[in-house]
Amino acid sequence: MREDKRLRRKVRRSYIVSTISISMVLFMLGSVGYMLTAALTTAYSLRHSITLSAELDNSVTEQQLNVIEQEISSIEGVEHVEYLSKESKIEDVEFRHMFATEIENILEDNPLRNSFEVAVATNDRASTDALVDKLSGIGGVVYVAYPASTIEQLHSSLRKITIVLIVFGGALFVISIILLNNTIRLAIFSRRYLINTLKLVGATKSYIKRPFLATAAKKGVWAGIIASLLFLAAIAGLSGTIPELIATTELIKIGIVVGAMIISGLVISLIFTSFAVGKFVNMKSNKIYLY
Repeated sequence: MREDKRLRRKVRRSYIVSTISISMVLFMLGSVGYMLTAALTTAYSLRHSITLSAELDNSVTEQQLNVIEQEISSIEGVEHVEYLSKESKIEDVEFRHMFATEIENILEDNPLRNSFEVAVATNDRASTDALVDKLSGIGGVVYVAYPASTIEQLHSSLRKITIVLIVFGGALFVISIILLNNTIRLAIFSRRYLINTLKLVGATKSYIKRPFLATAAKKGVWAGIIASLLFLAAIAGLSGTIPELIATTELIKIGIVVGAMIISGLVISLIFTSFAVGKFVNMKSNKIYLY
């Protein structure tokens, strides 16, 4: 009787430890996956936030402006075109801050040009230069201004960051899968004698696996729920520091991560439990005692 109680406590303790272990790994995977997604989204936004300024000849008429805008919009890689008059430029507050006195006291005429601010999406310096050449070839465009060195540095930095994040995320995923597999195998290992006893009395493989898989499903769901609660608590704690976390798009991502944690906990637990139980089911009885 005492031995039965001790065995039940041991099994219960193994169940709790393995569930917590799985939930911690899922929490780590989900958190890092969310951060990787946020970082890659930011990198994508930066890559698509490059703006070129196509300055126009002063002789360009209103009718020609529409034609030039249509030509610019038709260029592949152009995402948005906005017209800026030279009057609006000279009235810009930041532009005026560059001068100690009113600009009208320095210059009689407005030296600026009308221009189209062109938002483009490019992957490297070569594609940006190709866009600049196409813009420069449009009639009425006298000069295309863009921060070449800044764009080149941006693309280089984003490329390195993307590679590092993908490698880091992949390595963490592999390590986490190995940890989950070992955790579940150890939990099944403690019950290998029970599996062997069921085999000796003639139980089929499916009959032996069924209760283990049912337990694994519960364990996986509970681990996913615990991991999700920890993740939501972390998000709630950071929302005061990073208000953007409560934006609608971010809430959708958070919901996806929470759902992925629960589903991953269920699926991973079932798969690894099935393999672990199958190993002992297919193992000869004399080897189980030597294992």
